[in-house]
Amino acid sequence: MAQTAKVLTVNVAAVVHEGAWTGSEGKTGIDKRPVNGAIRFTDNGLAGDVVVDKKHHGGFDKAVYAYASEDARWWERQIGVEINNGAFGENLTTEGIDVNGALIGERWRIGNVLLEVSEPRIPCRVFAGFWDRPTLIKDFTAALRPGSYLRIIEEGEIKAGDLIRVEFKPQHEVTIRDLFAAKSGERGKITQLKEVTQLSESYKDWLAKL
Repeated sequence: MAQTAKVLTVNVAAVVHEGAWTGSEGKTGIDKRPVNGAIRFTDNGLAGDVVVDKKHHGGFDKAVYAYASEDARWWERQIGVEINNGAFGENLTTEGIDVNGALIGERWRIGNVLLEVSEPRIPCRVFAGFWDRPTLIKDFTAALRPGSYLRIIEEGEIKAGDLIRVEFKPQHEVTIRDLFAAKSGERGKITQLKEVTQLSESYKDWLAKL
């Protein structure tokens, strides 16, 4: 029997950190931690969350970030460190769904919210600084477990324990992992990527320059 897909925790920024590792803004809201009760998903984000670097995070195409608990456990085995939910900066820690194998444009119903898979998370020095792991950008890229950003198509509320139901799959085979690999230098699926209508404008612009 297939495992039921669900949200383990909903995570929002707990502390806004400042320091040399926090990027051009001088501060970051990457430190997400689980919250109790239902959280409103609206206006391209989560109620109570903080997005500091709006050039690289947030907005329609990166409104919500999901990371799978299965991938977090894989990282624990690789680096020998316990990883708490939210430690990847994710808003949704999931279980039972292949986040990296999700198709670009796939739609998930969680609670009364409808989300659309949009693009992978690209690691940056803020992420490496938060984990205090200088090799994290290289390690994260090699692992091909980026997690997925999602668009908010229908606003509403999500809470821990809500089921994840895939309501729509597009008629292509390009996944979050494929797009991440392409952005990281693997050019094998470039032709297929260019045919995906659900790509964000920034990725369409990037592909047009290749």
